[in-house]
Amino acid sequence: MLESKPWLELYPKEIPATLEYSSEPVQEYLADAARKFPEKIAIHFMGKDMTYKHLYEDVLRFASYLQGNMGIKKDDRIAIMLPNTPQAVISYFGILMAGGIVVQTNPLYTERELEYQMKDSGAKAIITLDILYPRVSKVMPQTDLQHIIVTAIKDHLPFPKNLVYPYIQKKQYGIVVNVKHEGSSHLLTEILKESPKKLTKYKFNPDEDIALLQYTGGTTGSPKGVMLTHKNLLSNTLMSEAWLYKAKPGEESMLGIVPFFHVYGMTVCMILSIKMACKMILLPKFDALTTLKTIHKQRPTLFPGAPTIYIGLLNHPDLKKYDLSSIEACISGSAALPLEVQEKFEEVTGGKLVEGYGLSEASPVTHSNFLWDVERVKGSIGVPYPDTDVKIVSIETGEEMPVGEIGEIIIKGPQIMKGYWNRPEETKEVLHDGWLYTGDLGYMNEQGYFYVVDRKKDMIIAGGYNIYPREIEEVLYEHPDVLEAVAAGIPDPYRGETVKAYIVLKEGSTVTGDEMNQYARKYLAAYKAPRLYEFRDELPKTAVGKILRRMLVEEEKRKIEEEDQKHA
Repeated sequence: MLESKPWLELYPKEIPATLEYSSEPVQEYLADAARKFPEKIAIHFMGKDMTYKHLYEDVLRFASYLQGNMGIKKDDRIAIMLPNTPQAVISYFGILMAGGIVVQTNPLYTERELEYQMKDSGAKAIITLDILYPRVSKVMPQTDLQHIIVTAIKDHLPFPKNLVYPYIQKKQYGIVVNVKHEGSSHLLTEILKESPKKLTKYKFNPDEDIALLQYTGGTTGSPKGVMLTHKNLLSNTLMSEAWLYKAKPGEESMLGIVPFFHVYGMTVCMILSIKMACKMILLPKFDALTTLKTIHKQRPTLFPGAPTIYIGLLNHPDLKKYDLSSIEACISGSAALPLEVQEKFEEVTGGKLVEGYGLSEASPVTHSNFLWDVERVKGSIGVPYPDTDVKIVSIETGEEMPVGEIGEIIIKGPQIMKGYWNRPEETKEVLHDGWLYTGDLGYMNEQGYFYVVDRKKDMIIAGGYNIYPREIEEVLYEHPDVLEAVAAGIPDPYRGETVKAYIVLKEGSTVTGDEMNQYARKYLAAYKAPRLYEFRDELPKTAVGKILRRMLVEEEKRKIEEEDQKHA
């Protein structure tokens, strides 16, 4: 076993190579936490606390309403279109308790994106914010949606914030939405006043029953609904808990900034918090100053995040005014974590920040560096989680590659998805004999540490050379004036593609493209060094802070097409 999984020799004695998995559905984690820690704070939201007992009671009320008043049955899809709020947690566990399947939906979606996802998932109901109600109402006739459940940020704010917030919202968004609790529109505040009726109890098969449709970003083609079963989510939660072996159930506080509508925030923050009976400290969006103040005051111990979040905090001018020393452990996901950011954040907090790796199709985590007791390896995504097998295979032949050779990362484990919703052909393309073909290129060293060099789709081929953007970005991030950087391959009539770097400079910096070029060529082979530099105030990102390289490439292609049309 160790020969095929050399990383197991690296495991601290506290992390088992294999785990025991429950046959209960995900929602039982909440029932268990409410039984064991009824008076413990489950959620802190902008000054107001909610205990596990209160949370569980609200979840039962919501589930009862879904079944009794809306006729929701087992496997019906219900969408959640909310930021990180208590309502998002209530909705998530309430849908599962009612036997439904959660469809996570980004609150930033346009009408076109929302309509597509609702049609594709066949969602019968959606819970959303009052300010998003007009958007949802417009797409409703084109979809299977029968009900819209409406809530508001103010509904879970303490007095007097709950009175002031509507005025702030009106100033910020320019609209006031009044929804009545009638017909196809339902108010969550009214739902939670009702006494729960007896729930219809369904039998769950965690291996087969879907808990979640998690839509992928759709970097190419239309987004696909990743079918994650109860077993997928349970296993990944238990793996994450095993990794955090120094954390104590019932005693930790988790900072919830990574959106729950992203699978990383949902598993590593929300479900794991419930499993460990943590206090979840929720923030509806990332704002560096608000986050610094929250950490200073609320003293979270666990802080899952993304590189852009840690970068934003480290570069805030008031950083030194706030005490971040409560933070003990952070696992960074969604994008490569620059070494400089890792080291500086650990210096500021005194805690541990390590890079992990995962994807929606894997619930999402498959690899992580060790937080404690094992020396960290620079530039590595770490080693596979318990019960997770990983191989590097040739993208040409599919044969397993020797140690140190680059190929496609393929993964097998209990966290790997059931498939894509209503996409059997696309499922076949990525799942073979239980192995998930990730589309990521990487290699494994002799000790069993893994390295990602890039997405197969993002690899740049310039003048016949294979160039990996991540390698370039690591060099750019080491420049003292660079705040954010991304490298991309853009069309080039001579070389096929050429490397372009998009850079956000730190405040007050005046570095030029020529200076960056001289710097890059000191550390990169000539064919890898960017030929073009563009400085921007910000870079396009996903909700979890992942820089959208493909969007930048598409911009370049449009510019070239427009130029060609001018000269045609």
